[in-house]
Amino acid sequence: MSDAPRLAAPSETAPLLAVAGLHHWFGGLHVIDGVSFSCRAGAIKAIIGPNGAGKSTLFNLVAGSFPPVSGRVSFAGREVTGLPSHRIASLGVSRTFQSSRLFPGMSVLENVMAGRYARGRSGFLSGMLRLPAARRDERDARRRALETLEAFGLAELAGADARSLPFGRQRIVEIARALAAEPRLLLLDEPACGLNIRETERLGSLIQDIRSRGVTVLIVEHDMSLVMGISDEVVVLDRGSLVAEGTTSEVQADPRVVAIYLGDA
Repeated sequence: MSDAPRLAAPSETAPLLAVAGLHHWFGGLHVIDGVSFSCRAGAIKAIIGPNGAGKSTLFNLVAGSFPPVSGRVSFAGREVTGLPSHRIASLGVSRTFQSSRLFPGMSVLENVMAGRYARGRSGFLSGMLRLPAARRDERDARRRALETLEAFGLAELAGADARSLPFGRQRIVEIARALAAEPRLLLLDEPACGLNIRETERLGSLIQDIRSRGVTVLIVEHDMSLVMGISDEVVVLDRGSLVAEGTTSEVQADPRVVAIYLGDA
């Protein structure tokens, strides 16, 4: 990815993302129970835990998929609690999903261009009428999408049907689409799901390269070799509660984490 334009490095004087006392229920089930953590700018931070720990729900609360019952989420010093996902995206947060969400019937280039429209300045009416502002947005989206594909080594696939690619390539296209918006924070929801060992290794290198360009990465992931290989810090959840937070070595040595994954001795 050496030819991709670099983003300005965010300030490290305060956390880029701060989560304070989040609670959320589904029916009578308390799925997130007072979770607090922060993510400093320029870091790769992982959220791990057994199935049912509340990882994806926490991710969705951060991304604005739905508001928390209580608690606060702040991004870049601004409270974003309860803002809809498109507003949070416009502030500099992009995400991927557990399952493939590439647009069917669209090329790789068109899918990546779609990620760029979060930064567009023209409105719906301008787009419908093909006004100059809309045409400028489209030219900008195409240019940035092509640059991103080149950086990811996918330029030769720009015209291919995105859904026809092997699953591992589809995952990379989804990450490219998220990065086309030039986010400050990238949320990756189980990006290694369905990948083989070699694809997972390439994914790890890609995530580290993304971080080197000034993008902070928050990742939910089950693959512990990937998490421990690339993460600066790890948050561990169990039954909706935060069990541990720290560096990979600190978390691996925490007896509470060992008990969750291996059972009490």
